[in-house]
Amino acid sequence: VQLVERGGGSVQAGGSLTLSCVASGFSSRGYCMGWFRQVPGKEREGFAGTLGDGGTLYAESAKGPFTIDRYKDTLSMQKNSLKAEDNAAYICAAASQRVSGSCDPVFYANYWGQGIQVTVSS
Repeated sequence: VQLVERGGGSVQAGGSLTLSCVASGFSSRGYCMGWFRQVPGKEREGFAGTLGDGGTLYAESAKGPFTIDRYKDTLSMQKNSLKAEDNAAYICAAASQRVSGSCDPVFYANYWGQGIQVTVSS
């Protein structure tokens, strides 16, 4: 299983950020995908993901600012009006779908990408 993040780099404050994550190697059982981010000195924090029923899950702080969308094996993320606090490593995660059909990539992630750094410059 492999998760590969794309995008990132240096972005101007006030600008927009678009990241994507491509998954490969999963078996026939479904999976769901999500995004985490990690600021130096702090724990990794999950903030958005797609669920087993196709719905989306956002942390309270992420509702509104972040938008995610999944199409086949690719999960994309967009955020506008970037601020210095958005400086972080953004990490793609995935969770295997359970037999029941449920899937939550924020609380039950068992696959991780390497992460991609986003630097917001003023």
